[in-house]
Amino acid sequence: MQQWARELGFSQIGVAGVDLSSAEEGLMQWLAQGFHGEMHYMEAHGLKRARPAELVPGTVSVITARMDYLPRDTPVDVPPGWQAVEFDRLQRPDEAIVSVYARGRDYHKVLRARLQKLCDRIAEAVGPLGHRVFTDSAPVLEAELARRSGQGWRGKHTLVLNREGGSMFFLGEIYVDMPLEPSAPVTAHCGTCQACMDVCPTKAIIAPYRLDARRCISYLTIEHSGPIPLELRPLLANRIYGCDDCQLVCPWNKYAQPSQLPDFDARAGLTGQQLVHLFAWDEPTFLRLTEGGPIRRIGHERWLRNIAVALGNALRATGDAGVRAALQSRAQHESALVREHVEWALAQRGFE
Repeated sequence: MQQWARELGFSQIGVAGVDLSSAEEGLMQWLAQGFHGEMHYMEAHGLKRARPAELVPGTVSVITARMDYLPRDTPVDVPPGWQAVEFDRLQRPDEAIVSVYARGRDYHKVLRARLQKLCDRIAEAVGPLGHRVFTDSAPVLEAELARRSGQGWRGKHTLVLNREGGSMFFLGEIYVDMPLEPSAPVTAHCGTCQACMDVCPTKAIIAPYRLDARRCISYLTIEHSGPIPLELRPLLANRIYGCDDCQLVCPWNKYAQPSQLPDFDARAGLTGQQLVHLFAWDEPTFLRLTEGGPIRRIGHERWLRNIAVALGNALRATGDAGVRAALQSRAQHESALVREHVEWALAQRGFE
């Protein structure tokens, strides 16, 4: 099965059981504290997330898979290294930063199709197989299942870490009605390191293994639909979709591996692009240039909201007249959400 998985572009597969009862208390505490923010689906499904056999009746085992997503041309072995290259983008306030995972094709589409192909191969070998595939698309405790199946350990930023692959990978699951021998979990290797906690711009990692999504830049720029809290806007800097800082600083990500697939290669226009250029996209342009990618799901309104914040931060840092002009071009936008963020951005006058 490992060989089939590798032929399909997966880095590793494992097997977990379906008894996740020991994870239920932590899940309910996290929800009770409101750390999920506007992600109401997290609360709506309740404990079904920790009970695979309730989500898919008949499930007795879960096959987990991980797939590396760094673009194929990532300079993993070339000084100063890919992490330094990404961090350096923060020093160019006029440049838009899109999280690495979102620069290529929508991972949901890629993983689902390949997980299904893996199921087909298994069924060819063992006969009819009751199954259902998932990738970040249902009430599934992905990280917990990955940890239990030996894909890695939970880092203090709550992401799964692997000694050979860091954390730059997607996770997917196959719920099956066939009993399989569980994989052995691996030991944790974070030690006393808390670099991820220290680097987080908004201090969203409030304690080891505890994330307040309401402060997380990835949540704010992707999941959150309303105004971005005023006190957090300056901390977004030039990040317009997601944030990789806790992963970039992690020592284990020096072992992150490029994907085998062209799907995750960066699309033209999403890397090294100027904020003013992206802010000029009208809705048809946005839909056309994000088709098939994960960014499209936030819609044009939130796209402009995010870029307006980044432009305000750039205006404060540089005082650039071109940035101000770009913002003024949207000052009368039909969306109240966009107008409010543009107004805030124009008030960041820099050093005139």
